[in-house]
Amino acid sequence: MKGGRSENLRLPYGKVPPETLKDIILRNLGKIREEVILGPALGEDGAVVKVGEKVIISSMDPITGAVERIGWLAVNINANDIATFGIPPSFFSSCILLPEDSTVEIVKVICEQIDLAAKKLGIAVIGGHSEVTPGLDRPIIVGSAIGVTEPHRYVISGGARAGDKLILTKGAGIEGTAILAEERYDKLKVKLNGSLLISAKQFYDRISVVEDAIVAFQTNGVTAMHDPTEGGVAGGIHEMADASKLGFKVFEDRIPVAPETIEICRFFDIDPLQLISSGALLISAKPGYAEKIIQKLLDHNIEAAVIGEFLEKPEERLLIRSDGAIITLERPLTDHLWLALRR
Repeated sequence: MKGGRSENLRLPYGKVPPETLKDIILRNLGKIREEVILGPALGEDGAVVKVGEKVIISSMDPITGAVERIGWLAVNINANDIATFGIPPSFFSSCILLPEDSTVEIVKVICEQIDLAAKKLGIAVIGGHSEVTPGLDRPIIVGSAIGVTEPHRYVISGGARAGDKLILTKGAGIEGTAILAEERYDKLKVKLNGSLLISAKQFYDRISVVEDAIVAFQTNGVTAMHDPTEGGVAGGIHEMADASKLGFKVFEDRIPVAPETIEICRFFDIDPLQLISSGALLISAKPGYAEKIIQKLLDHNIEAAVIGEFLEKPEERLLIRSDGAIITLERPLTDHLWLALRR
């Protein structure tokens, strides 16, 4: 035993728990260099490094739970992480790992998806690696995106302040809804309406938050932004609070959840707030700017709502239920996408 926990404790699917991140990963970061303005940290979406007179923002994320749109997702998910700093992504590279039975056609499809997504966002693909890897049962892509900006012209996940309003764009469970509608279509169509499933598959088109983030940042009222990926909106709120060393209160009935997401989550008996939510954006706004930010987003046809606010005490992580009951917002142990894919 070490620190009250067994080092042989089996980890859940998805992101490693915050305790493992703090106790192990963040203690092994190589040489300390003065160019690193923001390195690895709980709740942060990427790194900030000073290079000459510019600042480089970099991010890295894998795509492991999807197959059909894996190349598209790899670009968009990594681009989203750069955009949460308030700057547009410029460059992308990837490591494509393929199962043993892969064909040239699979490589072609993945690379065409990457190309299409990158062109849509104005991103150059600058390199990477691809190989057939023993032991895989599906393709995996590890992507990395880069953006370039001026010093101090960005925000981080840890910039929220007590009293700031918490805004959510679009809604909970967007990416998970699309993946489940695509990957588990045959199972879902037995019980759910076909037009609902077709609509759910189109949630892939909502995955990018680049426009959401840039529009919000340009109001000058944003103090922090975060992209709720694994662990969903619930996990993303916790990560944002972790990074900012704050607490929060959020209102259950203010969190938008699409009908498609509700029905698919009900079918698999999972929580939409704990379902991977790429496509949504969490924004910490100065109190006097929240409505201005929402209006600017609406001007660009991006739905958004104030779902809560940040609190001074980090231990206060409150969810106000629709019936008025106040409970602690559960921190996801694993993304509910994995639970659904195993059922």
